[in-house]
Order: sequence, then C-alpha cells, then structure tokens
Amino acid sequence: MAHTPKALYRDEGVVLRTQKLGEADRIVTVLTRRHGKVRAVAKGVRRTKSKFGSRLEPFSHVDLQLYTGRNLDIVNQAESIRSYGNDVVDDYPSYTAGTAVLETADRLTSEEKEPSLRLFLLVIGALRALADRTHPAGLVLDAFLLRAMSVAGWEPALTDCARCAEPGPHRHFSVPAGGMVCPSCRPTGSAMPNPVTIELLDALLTGEWALAEASQGTNRREASGLVAALLQWHLERGLRSLALVDRS
Repeated sequence: MAHTPKALYRDEGVVLRTQKLGEADRIVTVLTRRHGKVRAVAKGVRRTKSKFGSRLEPFSHVDLQLYTGRNLDIVNQAESIRSYGNDVVDDYPSYTAGTAVLETADRLTSEEKEPSLRLFLLVIGALRALADRTHPAGLVLDAFLLRAMSVAGWEPALTDCARCAEPGPHRHFSVPAGGMVCPSCRPTGSAMPNPVTIELLDALLTGEWALAEASQGTNRREASGLVAALLQWHLERGLRSLALVDRS
C-alpha cells in the first residue's frame, strides 16, 4: 500500500502551552499566524542536547516548519523570532498577566486549524507590551481581554443598551446582557459601575492609552472585575490564570 506523502508547511506562531509526551517528546500548542491553533509533537526536545527545546517554551514567538500528521502535526524545525518569556517572567505582574493572555488565546481558539490572524496579532502585541513594560500590566491584560472578546463577537456594549440599542449613556451594567442596559431592559441584579470606569473600558478597547493610564486604582479594579466577569460568562467556566493576576 502506497504511503501518502506528508505535507510540509511553514508558519510563525506563539507557543501557548506545552505538555510532556513519553520520555523525551513534548506536545506544543501554538497559535499561528495563518493556520490558527496547531497542536504538534516536538520530538526529543526534553533531551539536554535538543537543538530547539528552549525555543518551544510558552511566551516564545517562533518560526516553525511542520509536517501534517494523522492526529498531531510534527515540528520539523523551530527558529526563535523573539522569546518574551525572559522579560515577562522577571516581573510578577507581567508574568501573571502574560499567563492569562496565553490561556485566553488557547480557550478562544477551540477549533484547531481555524485561522485567527486578529487574535494572533493581539497576543503578539500584548506580550510585547508586557515584555517592554510599555503600559501597566493590568491595563495591558484588560485591553487584550476586551479586544479578544471583540474578535470573538462578544464586544461589550459600553454606550447604547446591549439589549435594545437605546442610545446611552446608561447607568446599569449587566454581564448576561453583554454590557450597559437601559432602564427598560435592566435585569435584576445589574451592577451600577462608576461612569469613569466605563470610560476606562472604552479607552482600553479603543487604545486611548493616555486616558487609560490616567485612571485611578479604584476604577482599574472595578473595570478588571467587569472584564473578568464578562469573559468568564462567555467561556462558561473560569480561567485559572485570572485568579493569580497581580492587580496591586
């Protein structure tokens, strides 16, 4: 019986997580630029003499050559573009925020091999900002989560009513409704966030960093709570890494 030749392909990606396989191999989960999320076997990478084991760690931006496999693809080559890990791991707020970025990207790409260029670019942008300390880590994370939800089709309504589109601003916020709600649509138990907090969420969503960085700690904490509640509502179960994020 003739063997079907394995297709070879090349792509760049960010390593989201890894897991051990057998004695020396590892399964790497990578969010790639063109092929979406890919799970692939990196053979022999846990041996000390492995050429590319250190390149296939979480937070690494890599250029990969892979073979398509029956169940999992096989990593053939790995070249480092930039490892964000060293810079992120040195700073606890950046590390915990970065871990939440990777877990969110993994959870939002449940379908493997479904291209998601916008999410890939968001992950790269967030890791770069965390590694370079461009903005406070908590704000970088919340901006990433808001924009990632937008890419997934879950962008929160921050001005008009999430249910009937009645022009706002409105005073109440409902997580199940997906954002701000008018008095007629307001469900029982809706929150009543500070209007400044909603302005902060809008600034993070649209990239108005000067406005976001001028915000107070109380508003940042309230905004983070709303973002986390929204994300976990849509994902239907919590993110383990969010509980560890340093919000000080």
